[in-house]
Amino acid sequence: MADTESKGGIHAVGTEESPHKPKRAKADNENGGEEVGNDPESENILSEFKTSSVLSDSAREKNIFIHGKLADREAVVILEKTPIREDILAELFVGSKLSLEMRNDIYSTYRLQAPPQLNEIKATVVCPATEKHVKKYQRQESFLVEETGEDYQSITLPYIQKQSFSVQWVHNILEKKAEAEKIVYEDPEPEVGFVLLPDFKWDQKQVDDLYLIAIARQRDIRSLRDLTAEHLPLLQNIFQRGKEAILQRYKLPPSKLRVYLHYQPSYYHLHVHFTKLGYDAPGCGVERAHLLADVIQNLQSDSRYYTSRTLYFPLRADDGLLGRFREAGRL
Repeated sequence: MADTESKGGIHAVGTEESPHKPKRAKADNENGGEEVGNDPESENILSEFKTSSVLSDSAREKNIFIHGKLADREAVVILEKTPIREDILAELFVGSKLSLEMRNDIYSTYRLQAPPQLNEIKATVVCPATEKHVKKYQRQESFLVEETGEDYQSITLPYIQKQSFSVQWVHNILEKKAEAEKIVYEDPEPEVGFVLLPDFKWDQKQVDDLYLIAIARQRDIRSLRDLTAEHLPLLQNIFQRGKEAILQRYKLPPSKLRVYLHYQPSYYHLHVHFTKLGYDAPGCGVERAHLLADVIQNLQSDSRYYTSRTLYFPLRADDGLLGRFREAGRL
């Protein structure tokens, strides 16, 4: 599992599968990384899904987030149209049915019905889903928060500690109790080591939307705020080895990669995002993403740069942390 985005994503990573094998639904089980439906050809767990409400949808992103129940358990189902790949174009053109909708001079539009094997929808299942999961996927207004170093100590850190956000699913990955087959690269060293694996948002069928997560083996680094110069060997190792592994596996050079950390992160265990430059990945905007190269350089200049620096980040209207900033008169 990796970003999904808890405030925006990962709690599960996608499976590394053959380009022609259908993507199977995943359960977002934070305690075990359990996969639902080991045989996607013979089992359809969504046939039992009862829809309660549509949390949000996007015509631009071609996805929809649905809240409901699966076997009497709260669940969230994410449906997303998969990208059109260059390698299937010939089969798509030959095997599809066209219905003319409009013709005007040199322009015409059609309704294209693709063959079933080329008309996939990626399904991600979060079950059992908590109230936090449901709120995470609801369309809501966001606010930009200004957090000083003092704010972090007096507002953010106590909130994180009180909430006790579970990262057991992260430990399961590091200990190879879950998702071991998805690991692209790993460094076993306890101080500078990490595990690199695909984020669940990437279906791994093309590199245009490549998205991998590097999870640090050190378990006491929550976020950017905890980083000091003593962590430079870890950050440099992730930066260098991660780029090398992606070049070797996916033939994508470092000049085509965006490597960054989120603040606030989706979950409080240090992890680094690797996405293809040009892919508009969730959370890659300037208000949340911090390039790893900049983080390294900042720590080289000032060992405690992120301890004292004022940081800005967006929070959704229902986020408990936003409420804490309001109570403290900081918003």
